[in-house]
Amino acid sequence: MTRKIFIYAFLTGGLVLILCGSLFFGLQYKQTLDENYEALKREADFAAAGLMTGGTDYLKSLRNNGNITWIAADGSVIYDSRQASDNNNQREYKEVRDAFEKGEGQGIRDSIDDNNTMYYACLCDDGTVLRLSRPVSVVKYAFSSVSPVLWVFVLVSIISGVVAFRVAKLVLRPINDLNLDNPDTSDIYSELEPLVNRLQEQKATINEQMDELKHRQREFAALTNSMEEGFLLIDKEGFILSANTAAIRLTNGCEIGDVLKFSDEDINKELQKALDGAHSEALMAHDGRSYRVIVNPVLVHKRVSGVVLLMLDVTEKEQRERLRQEFSANVSHELKTPLTSISGFAELIHEGLCTEEKMREFSGDIYRESQRLITLVDDIIKLSRLDEEGVIQEFEEVDLYRVAEDVMDSLKSAAEKRSITFELTGTHAYINGVWQTVHEMIYNLCDNAIKYNREGGSVRIAVEENTDVVKIFVEDTGIGIPYSEQERIFERFYRVDKSHSKRIGGTGLGLSIVKHGAQLHNARTEVESVPGKGTRVTLLFPKSSEGLL
Repeated sequence: MTRKIFIYAFLTGGLVLILCGSLFFGLQYKQTLDENYEALKREADFAAAGLMTGGTDYLKSLRNNGNITWIAADGSVIYDSRQASDNNNQREYKEVRDAFEKGEGQGIRDSIDDNNTMYYACLCDDGTVLRLSRPVSVVKYAFSSVSPVLWVFVLVSIISGVVAFRVAKLVLRPINDLNLDNPDTSDIYSELEPLVNRLQEQKATINEQMDELKHRQREFAALTNSMEEGFLLIDKEGFILSANTAAIRLTNGCEIGDVLKFSDEDINKELQKALDGAHSEALMAHDGRSYRVIVNPVLVHKRVSGVVLLMLDVTEKEQRERLRQEFSANVSHELKTPLTSISGFAELIHEGLCTEEKMREFSGDIYRESQRLITLVDDIIKLSRLDEEGVIQEFEEVDLYRVAEDVMDSLKSAAEKRSITFELTGTHAYINGVWQTVHEMIYNLCDNAIKYNREGGSVRIAVEENTDVVKIFVEDTGIGIPYSEQERIFERFYRVDKSHSKRIGGTGLGLSIVKHGAQLHNARTEVESVPGKGTRVTLLFPKSSEGLL
């Protein structure tokens, strides 16, 4: 801006100087011409008067810088002081023609020697014309006196440049020194006050907008960082613009500003599809968990400007789907085995291919397989009821000691068949729970303790109450559970010893019912088992309604 002000100021000064100089020289030139014409006129008047008295001899006696020509009325030359050969009729020249017509005439034109010459002609008393001339160089010589003016012009131009530069600096100094963060209008030009006030208003508006953007950015960061799902925003070049904590973890530490690159090439292909403008999804494994990566392009004016990635943890969903498939397969297998036996026995009886003694034996087998089916279906119904979260369960005060006594009475005959003794210790302890579900949980634990016990073994049940929890455990002296199998015993249809389970008629759903019942009551299960020595399963119920775990 300083350069522009300097140029404009200098050009303005220079233009003024040029205009003034042109006007001065124009007036000087005109004045010089007028003075020269006036001098020629006086000379011509004196020469004309002398001509009338002295004739040609008088003209010859005159000294003149130019030429003296005496012209007859017909335009012919009577006398010429330079004896120049000009055969033209002199009346063709303007100054001569004007002299004959108006009494005098003047003009400037090239002479016969190709020099610019100024002429003045006057009409004599005898009707002839006397013309005097003077070279224009005489006029130019008069201008030689103005050369100092040119030096003044150069000097003034230099001074104008210096002054223009200083003025530009002085004009811009208050503007350059203006503090835009906190402008003081008292130190600036009054013409700039509206601009400064407008800048202050815009700054206040921008500050408000920045504060609002920062507030929204903090809210967005807090929201995305609290998400368990990974969230990523990248530009069309693949650089990360925004990422929450989960996304940084799932992308092995990629930070904002890095180029997004997955170790899984399938995910990179889906990312490229999104950069090409297509929606895509893919599964990704990370640290033993499964994630569904949803990739969507961000379109601006129908052109891809970036990509949004959302990484959802679908591990539980995948596990549930796998368990559902396993459960369906196991149920089909468990139902098919007894039904096949029943169908085979019934077919033999129907065809009359068995004796009466065998018929009685087959009837017993059909009865046992039917009971097995009933038990299996009953356990499946119990699990289905526990799985239905929308079903309202009626909670009440439940005495675990009384429930244990009732379970012992129910299993007394089964224990006596294998010479197994029951022992119940502890005190009456109460929890807030569903009586039927709690009964099924303890019943299944005790039933397993009998089935997987040794002949003549023992089952011990103890109820204890602490400050925060009510604890009940069932301990047997049976075959125990291998350490490698202890984490899977609560899975549906899982059996540690399949041959033994089949022999004793287990369905593989008992401990699954225990697990789901514990989840319903916010309880915790603990298993301690030593192969060949026995197993202890403990249930810890919370006293408060909020739950233990």
